[in-house]
Amino acid sequence: MKAVIGGTVIAEAPQDELIKIEGNWYFPPESVNKEFLVESATPYTCPWKGEAQYFSVKGDSGMLQDRAWSYPTPYPTAFDRTGKDFSDYVAFWKEVQVTE
Repeated sequence: MKAVIGGTVIAEAPQDELIKIEGNWYFPPESVNKEFLVESATPYTCPWKGEAQYFSVKGDSGMLQDRAWSYPTPYPTAFDRTGKDFSDYVAFWKEVQVTE
């Protein structure tokens, strides 16, 4: 699967290496081209996953605020719910298209 913005692939991995949580595909950290991500100060804590780290995504039309996120240290109970350790996996939103 690929995460693409403006024709540029910013993450790519086989689907069996991704984790789908609440309708969003989470890419393994090593599959993400981090040169397109800039850490954001936007705070968010999911009641069951834990504290999120948001990223802005560099696109052809400039910086897109908070279009990616990860959970660096999810709550241990979240692993029971997802069946996998998704620490530092990255999900994308809006203009970043996730395709097969």
